Amino acid sequence: MKWNIEGAEGWKWCEHPAGAAILEAGNAQYYKTGGWRTLRPTLEGKCNNCLQCWIFCPDTAVIVEDEKFAGFDLDHCKGCGICSEVCALKAIAMVDEQSAQEEDR
Repeated sequence: MKWNIEGAEGWKWCEHPAGAAILEAGNAQYYKTGGWRTLRPTLEGKCNNCLQCWIFCPDTAVIVEDEKFAGFDLDHCKGCGICSEVCALKAIAMVDEQSAQEEDR
């Protein structure tokens, strides 16, 4: 369920919903939060599917299919680099987001 913020510009201080609160479970999927990322994770080496990146990702932005690494959910990845730091094989590199977007085109 999304918050209804219709008419928010006219709200008084006491009418705002609680900030930085998860009011119901599972609502993060409605909010694409990866748009302000400056660095993007990319698989640049051989992955051994240890899934440490998946375990440590605070945004659940590592995609796993059939118990194997399958990519990154860039709609929700905020570019923190934890996945890259915990990768024992250093298979994940953090690259400049703007350069990566230009290459994607």
